[in-house]
Amino acid sequence: MSSDADDPTHPVDQARRLAAEWFPDALSAVLAGSTVSGRATTTSDLDIAVLIEDGGETRRETVRFEGRLVELFIHTRAGLDELFAADTVSRRGVMQRMYADGLVLSERDGAAARIKRHAEDALREGPGALAPATVESRRYVLTDALDDLADTADVVERLAVAAVVLSTAADLLFDHCRAWTGGGKWLPRRLLEADPGRGGALLDGYRRLCEYGEPEEFADAAAEILTLAGGPLREGYARTWRAAPEPHPSAPPG
Repeated sequence: MSSDADDPTHPVDQARRLAAEWFPDALSAVLAGSTVSGRATTTSDLDIAVLIEDGGETRRETVRFEGRLVELFIHTRAGLDELFAADTVSRRGVMQRMYADGLVLSERDGAAARIKRHAEDALREGPGALAPATVESRRYVLTDALDDLADTADVVERLAVAAVVLSTAADLLFDHCRAWTGGGKWLPRRLLEADPGRGGALLDGYRRLCEYGEPEEFADAAAEILTLAGGPLREGYARTWRAAPEPHPSAPPG
């Protein structure tokens, strides 16, 4: 990716200066996110993954550099292995995508290139299938939410229920496609990557409900995904409570 030599505020140039000034001894520094994907705006932050020598601290840090907000993902080799593992469990593949799609700002001895190949392999392999009990739980939640969506006439309640339908149906579609998930703005992007037809129908229906208060297309799209996962689940469903494990403290959201 080229930058405008006459514009010192170009985000790629700023990222290179930050890497050179703050992490001159890093094994590698990689710029990722909207700046690399072409979605950046004038207010977009910089997402930079920094590989440091063993013995350092794996952490995430938000800073400001030359007036621009920067999200730093700093890690050792062992720390990166842990982050890759955590992102595989969460099914989001955040760090894997940063390295697979990112722009190398600096590296020593081909460190960034090796991680890039590893990240690309992991992304191609995809996340594992959800446990049957988890799929069953998602089916139950989506069945209940679709019933609530049909029953409620209150606008605010309908929008709240629709958010549950969207996230749960998305989880089931990602699992059906063995695709990586996403949160926030990445949810619709990942849905369209995973299944442009069904994912697009779900998003179009959600937008129609939000804009015009018409839930029918949204409900139909979610019901189709529910069918892929095994269909509605009401009576007969049972579960045993288990404490959820604590998330890894350095794992970034995605």
